[in-house]
Amino acid sequence: MVRVKVCGITNYQDASMAIELGVDALGFIFAPSPRGITPEEARDIICAIPPFVQAVGVFVDEDPVTIRRIIRLCGLDLVQLHGDESPDFCHELMPNAIKAFRLKDEPSLSVIGPYRGRVRAILLDTYVEGKKGGTGRAFDWNLAIKAKGFQIPTILSGGLNPDNIAEAISLVKPFGVDVNSGIEAAPGKKSPALMTELIEIVRKMERTTNGNAQ
Repeated sequence: MVRVKVCGITNYQDASMAIELGVDALGFIFAPSPRGITPEEARDIICAIPPFVQAVGVFVDEDPVTIRRIIRLCGLDLVQLHGDESPDFCHELMPNAIKAFRLKDEPSLSVIGPYRGRVRAILLDTYVEGKKGGTGRAFDWNLAIKAKGFQIPTILSGGLNPDNIAEAISLVKPFGVDVNSGIEAAPGKKSPALMTELIEIVRKMERTTNGNAQ
């Protein structure tokens, strides 16, 4: 089963709809972004949602003291690190850490190796000069296939939307997918139609796969 995380949550309405559709995780961005949210705002949303849905905090080169404070304040289950955090830095935050990588070519895959055993999973996003994430541009899925060779659970991100999600999952077979701008009506506001369409596609793929396995 492919896990689905909806990132860039800024309001309870989007969070509630995502949960009704059966997502596995919600992402809250604590970094400069059109989809950014304050820890207090995130806490209010997280406290209002039912259990068994993971809350993930997204950080960029934040100090560990601040990260731990926000984990406690908001009740975060995981942190997703999008900056230049070292393997040792990530390991300090275990068992909560996911490390994001912006990969532009095959040689850049080498940066992943030292993080094995230091993070719970890796997230692969598209490299865009000067941006730490949330580019909305499609990722090179062939790179993602090769990254799976590091034997770390892999989350696919980067420009995923209802038009390409099925192909991405079929080719890469990731542990999970992280969707954000591809299901938005505007930055920070999800489109109910796009979110429903994308998640229904993912779940239909699962039903088809399970049916074929029987």
